[in-house]
Amino acid sequence: MTFLKLSRPNLDKLATALLTRRLSPPFLISSILNYVPVNLSQEIVDELNRLNSQGVDCKHIAYTLRLLAQEKDNSQRIRDRINLVWTGPEITGSRSRDTGVVVRELFSKAKKSVLISSFAIDKGEKAQRLFEVLAQRMEVNPELDVQMFLNIKRPHQSKVAESILLREFADTFRHDIWSGKRLPKLFYDTRSLALDTKQKSCLHAKCIAVDEAQVLVTSANFTQAAHERNIEAGVLLNDTSIAQALRLQFDALVSQKILRPILI
Repeated sequence: MTFLKLSRPNLDKLATALLTRRLSPPFLISSILNYVPVNLSQEIVDELNRLNSQGVDCKHIAYTLRLLAQEKDNSQRIRDRINLVWTGPEITGSRSRDTGVVVRELFSKAKKSVLISSFAIDKGEKAQRLFEVLAQRMEVNPELDVQMFLNIKRPHQSKVAESILLREFADTFRHDIWSGKRLPKLFYDTRSLALDTKQKSCLHAKCIAVDEAQVLVTSANFTQAAHERNIEAGVLLNDTSIAQALRLQFDALVSQKILRPILI
């Protein structure tokens, strides 16, 4: 349909002109230039005159134009809510956003809560740089609640007690991963440290939820490679219902004691 080539504002203006009779048959290019781009004026005039010749009333044309405008508006809102997030070689013309940039932006704007889940995380300076913005945000905002759900891997064939592995992980987190004075709340999947290989599992989800309003679901772990060099793909959703649903999923697993706190 020719009208689909028009922008939402042009559709609205054209519909209003038809309803108020500022535009009426026979339609002429000279009278339509105030409402549509010059390059589309001939097509629009031809379409309007064609519809008029078929007995379609101006108010019905205007109604259709308003529906098209609303559909364009709804489509734009959906596009605004969903962004492709990418790590990897730069692609000319790509509409994606950089993983590292998006993560830092989410952390810097957090006001109430941050939920992080990751399978792997770096150590040392690499890790501290990845979490630096969030650590600083926690310092300036005492009300910010941060939960991190992390995978703890039992070394191959190790039969070391779970309590020892948890203590070692907590020490590593405090000294080699987190640089801030305020510490986030840490959780792990109890099944990841099971001695029985048939029961063993891992926490593999990679996602961030901020203020129960935004969600990043990604293939990228919290490693420098994943944020800067690997080929990683994800989506950033500006969707309250999804953000709340994700938090409820983790809360439910904590309530069922499948995910348990790590004392740090």
